[in-house]
Amino acid sequence: PYIIHRTSMGCYERTLAWLIEKYAGKFPTWLCPEQVRVLPVSEKYADYASEVEAELKKNGILTTMDNRAEKIGFKIREARLNKLPYMLVVGEKERDDKTVSVRSRFAGDEGVKSLDEFISQITEEIRTKTIREEIQQ
Repeated sequence: PYIIHRTSMGCYERTLAWLIEKYAGKFPTWLCPEQVRVLPVSEKYADYASEVEAELKKNGILTTMDNRAEKIGFKIREARLNKLPYMLVVGEKERDDKTVSVRSRFAGDEGVKSLDEFISQITEEIRTKTIREEIQQ
């Protein structure tokens, strides 16, 4: 006798449920469906934020941009609540210097870095499947 076994989707569902439980929703960067969120300080810097977003996407990094007319503190708090690995804050200084202000779930404020430096850092983290420890906040 033949048996038709229909659990392939159930296997995926159990695997996803296990991952969500294991990481409490705080997935490692390489596993996260949104790895970076670009946060312009105000609408004036949305053009530079779009450039940053495009460059990250070009390098295979899963990126979104929050260009809503909200205060930057609100955007950062929301990104933290969404458990995103990285937030890139861009304003006048960053636009003029062609840099990004990096905030991470792992170390908090990581300071200002060139975009190329950040891309190298995150692509290496993704390539090696690094699991960084969460900071206690």
